[in-house]
Amino acid sequence: MTTGIVIATRVEAEPFIQGLDLKEIDVKPFRVFAGNDVCLAISGIGKVNAATATAYMCQKFDPACILNVGAAGATVDSKELGGVFLIEKTVEPDRMHLRTNTPYIQHPDLLDGFETAVLATRDSAVIDEETFRATAFIADLVDMEGAAVLQASQRFNKKCFLFKFISDMPVHAGQGELILRQIKFFCGPFSDFILNSVIPIINHKYQPR
Repeated sequence: MTTGIVIATRVEAEPFIQGLDLKEIDVKPFRVFAGNDVCLAISGIGKVNAATATAYMCQKFDPACILNVGAAGATVDSKELGGVFLIEKTVEPDRMHLRTNTPYIQHPDLLDGFETAVLATRDSAVIDEETFRATAFIADLVDMEGAAVLQASQRFNKKCFLFKFISDMPVHAGQGELILRQIKFFCGPFSDFILNSVIPIINHKYQPR
C-alpha cells in the first residue's frame, strides 16, 4: 500500500520526484513515478484530467490514500505568497446541484495541526480580478483540480487530503509568466514541507505496520 500523489504539472511535480527519488514507471495514459512507498501521477490541468488520473491511480496502484498537492490562487490580496493550507472544504462555483441550484460542496479528510482554507475548483483558469473577488465570497483559494481529485477518491473509498500553496492573488490576474515564475519559486519549499511535515503523518496513520 502506498500514498498516491496527484499533481497537475511537471513543474509542480519535479521537486517531489527528486526529493523522494522516484522512478518513472508509466508514460500513458499518465506519467507515473514511484518509490519509497509513494506513487505520483502527473494528471495535467483541469477537472477531467485530475479525476481520470485519480481513478487510474486508485484502480492500478490501490494506494492507501490520495494526496492532491499544488498551486492555487488566493481570492484576496492579503494572503501571503507561498503560504500552505490544508483544504477543509471544496466548492465548485460552476457546478450546481440540480435540486438546490447551489454550488457543489465536498469535504476532504483532515489532519490536525495545519492551517485550513476553503478551495473553489473551477472549470477554467481565473484570469481577471473580478472573478477572483467574486469567488472570495465563497472560498479562500481557487484551483482547477482539487474537487475533482476529491470526488474520484471518494468514489474509490480512499482517504483524500488536499494541500495547496498560494502562487498568485487578484493583483497578479492575467500575468501568466509572472505566476509561472512564482510557482517555480515556491514549489520547492512547498515540496519540502509536504515531504517533511505531511507525508510522515500520513504514513504513520495509514501505512500498514
